[in-house]
Amino acid sequence: MSDTNISPLPRQVADGYVDALIGLDPILGTFLGVRESSGLLPDLSPAGQDALADLARTTLEALAAAESRPGADSDAERRCARLLRERLTAELAVHDAHEGLRAVSNIHSPAHSIREVFTLTPTETAEDWAAVAERLRAVPAALDGYRASLAAGLDRGLPAGPRQVATFIDQLDDWVGKDRSWFAEFTAAGPQELRTELDMAAALATGAFADLRDWLRATYAPAVAGAPDTVGRERYARWSRYWNGTDLDLDEAYAYGWSEYHRLLAEMRTEAEKILPGAKSPWEALAHLDVHGRHIEGVEEVRVWLQGLMDEAIEALDGTHFELADRVKLVESRIAPPGGAAAPYYTQPSVDFSRPGITWLPTMGETRFPVYDLVSTWYHEGVPGHHLQLAQWAHVADRLSRYQATVGMVSANAEGWALYAERLMDELGFLTDPERRLGYLDAQMMRSTRIIVDIGMHLGLEIPADSPYHPGERWTPELAREFFGMHSGRPADFVDSELIRYLGMPGQAIGYKLGERAWLKGRETARAAHASRGEAFDAKQWHMAALSLGSLGLDNLVDELSKL
Repeated sequence: MSDTNISPLPRQVADGYVDALIGLDPILGTFLGVRESSGLLPDLSPAGQDALADLARTTLEALAAAESRPGADSDAERRCARLLRERLTAELAVHDAHEGLRAVSNIHSPAHSIREVFTLTPTETAEDWAAVAERLRAVPAALDGYRASLAAGLDRGLPAGPRQVATFIDQLDDWVGKDRSWFAEFTAAGPQELRTELDMAAALATGAFADLRDWLRATYAPAVAGAPDTVGRERYARWSRYWNGTDLDLDEAYAYGWSEYHRLLAEMRTEAEKILPGAKSPWEALAHLDVHGRHIEGVEEVRVWLQGLMDEAIEALDGTHFELADRVKLVESRIAPPGGAAAPYYTQPSVDFSRPGITWLPTMGETRFPVYDLVSTWYHEGVPGHHLQLAQWAHVADRLSRYQATVGMVSANAEGWALYAERLMDELGFLTDPERRLGYLDAQMMRSTRIIVDIGMHLGLEIPADSPYHPGERWTPELAREFFGMHSGRPADFVDSELIRYLGMPGQAIGYKLGERAWLKGRETARAAHASRGEAFDAKQWHMAALSLGSLGLDNLVDELSKL
């Protein structure tokens, strides 16, 4: 970690870990903007997973030594050390339980990372495209390693859930294509002088994904048939720690989900009455908006409209509620490649901002897009949500550490901020139009029902007596799918995709609402502390200080926010 005999401080240990991790995981290198990673892919075999775990263990040993150094007790070093220890400990718990040997999901798996990294790999020059070809040629070996991990999971009696597997096979069908693969489409934009090389490399990658699909269909899917799709309390607790950065009281969190459900349902009924008087439910009003509400026609048209929405938000918020550096103001709207999950998503900028932050809209084959379903979602994914937080982290990475600004991201911190950002826009008066506000409340309701069904079905909890739906019964994936569909204005394919996501990423979906609760509690505690000292609470100053803290687990987030 250091070229001298003096042990480094925690932030140096953290950044040394990032450097070593990039060497093991070139996909991460590309996400961070390291061009030298562009032609490489990681070892996804059990041995590759063990190498990552070994690095985590040696880093924890180095961290213990670093914390004894003079200066290690400063706020900056202390925050970084707490995050690094918590994250690596949580990751090792997942590794030691061999969760990486059954990593199948419709949104978050090694195979998804391989495909997604090509959308972020530089393609400006012929040299860039040559690196793309090299990375495509590395796909077969990477997928062989992934398949070896899944096969090892079968040998150990560690199956992935059958629903995730079936959905993943369908996605691979889309990626491989019938007449032209996703990889062939991607490389079509390459330079003519590399045409043959790119075509051959794309064919190799396509063939490797086809081989993985065929093995999953013929061997893996029959082997996991009958395995549970849910994970149980022990595995769920481990994963919820990983995604949320704290050991949650899962029963309390489940009760909180229900309390938010009832609160939001009352608000939604009020807004629905403004749109469709006499509506039997808010979702009847949303169905009315699907047909009669304002909408954007055309895929490119909606991309441009979403870009404008983010640009307008930046102009309105900068200098009034935030103080944004010029490079933080740069964010792009793009259409997501087909064959993925249905939910929109965001990719953060590279640390040097050579690649901007990007929001992605999966169209799912649609060409008509209701506005009510987009506005608060882009406040969440773009501005002032994910983009402002993650771009600000990159902007202040030199004051934090690269680890705190990138690799150490705690999902519930980031998703909690993005949901808080939606609420902030409502508080600031950006959602007074009934269509947009009902869409916002529907999005909030989705995050509340996520807590209910995610914890409920994985733990097999009882549905409360005051529930309007199957009171007294215990949750199953089938009941979760029906309940979620009843309480969402989104189409059936989105609901199906969400359910598979929750089954394959246990504990992740609850972090939105629980993270938002942490951000709200931190703000109110800070406001009360200022009032007790007779001081005015400057929300703009608080927001910028909060966004400059870097990543924190929920166990530390409220404490740090309360001090600002």
